[in-house]
Amino acid sequence: GVQLSLSEVLSLHFGRRLFNFLEGTSFAEDLEGAIERLEPAISRAHRDLARQLDTKFLAVPEPAKDYRQVSEVLDELVTALVYNNPVETRYRAVATGVESQRLLHPYTLATFRQGLYLFALDVDANVVKTYAVERFVDLVRRRNEHFSPPPGWRPEAHIAHAFGITSGQPEEVAIAFAERTGAYVRERVWHPTQTFRTLPDGRMELRMAVAVTVELQTWIQGFGADAEVLGPVALRRTVGRALRAAAARYPEESA
Repeated sequence: GVQLSLSEVLSLHFGRRLFNFLEGTSFAEDLEGAIERLEPAISRAHRDLARQLDTKFLAVPEPAKDYRQVSEVLDELVTALVYNNPVETRYRAVATGVESQRLLHPYTLATFRQGLYLFALDVDANVVKTYAVERFVDLVRRRNEHFSPPPGWRPEAHIAHAFGITSGQPEEVAIAFAERTGAYVRERVWHPTQTFRTLPDGRMELRMAVAVTVELQTWIQGFGADAEVLGPVALRRTVGRALRAAAARYPEESA
């Protein structure tokens, strides 16, 4: 007896498109199955319109991670999340490729830039960390054990100081952007703590209280000469070294 309105049909369809990066996993299969079961709830007047939605809405794909090889790990992880089971894992470091054994209490599964990330307590270190799901080489759920998430756990608080998905202690970061770039930067909310002001030389200054991470560094470097780190000093030096090294790869060539 349920009837879906046109706006509800549109929302379902667009939501499915946003999760295309999960293709090949049980997540995607379950979503398709749920939408198929809801099709009888679409009124006859809207069915013809619904068939045309693939040409009406498009989620432009970003560089996405591939989860087809870790579908079983993902299934086991989701079940552990639901039932608060600890998990024994082997996790591969992205920089070195070294694998390490970790006992985790999984708290939250998050999506970020076409990828899945787990916020989990590293039991031995007693610290909540962020893990990229595709880097779990192996994951075994302790079916007969259960943990209690900390009272008042909020995943938003875990990434409150992150510039993206990786958090840490916040620092006051100041970046000056060239006039031609300032308008673009102002159009988006990069972080809840951001403030803007115009500098005496006409450049636009962005200030944020964020964790200084690789994500922040690479974002700044992407603006090239249009962005200058004013502080903190350590970040300014790191970005400067990286840009000088990049420029060294492109020496001036004679005509």
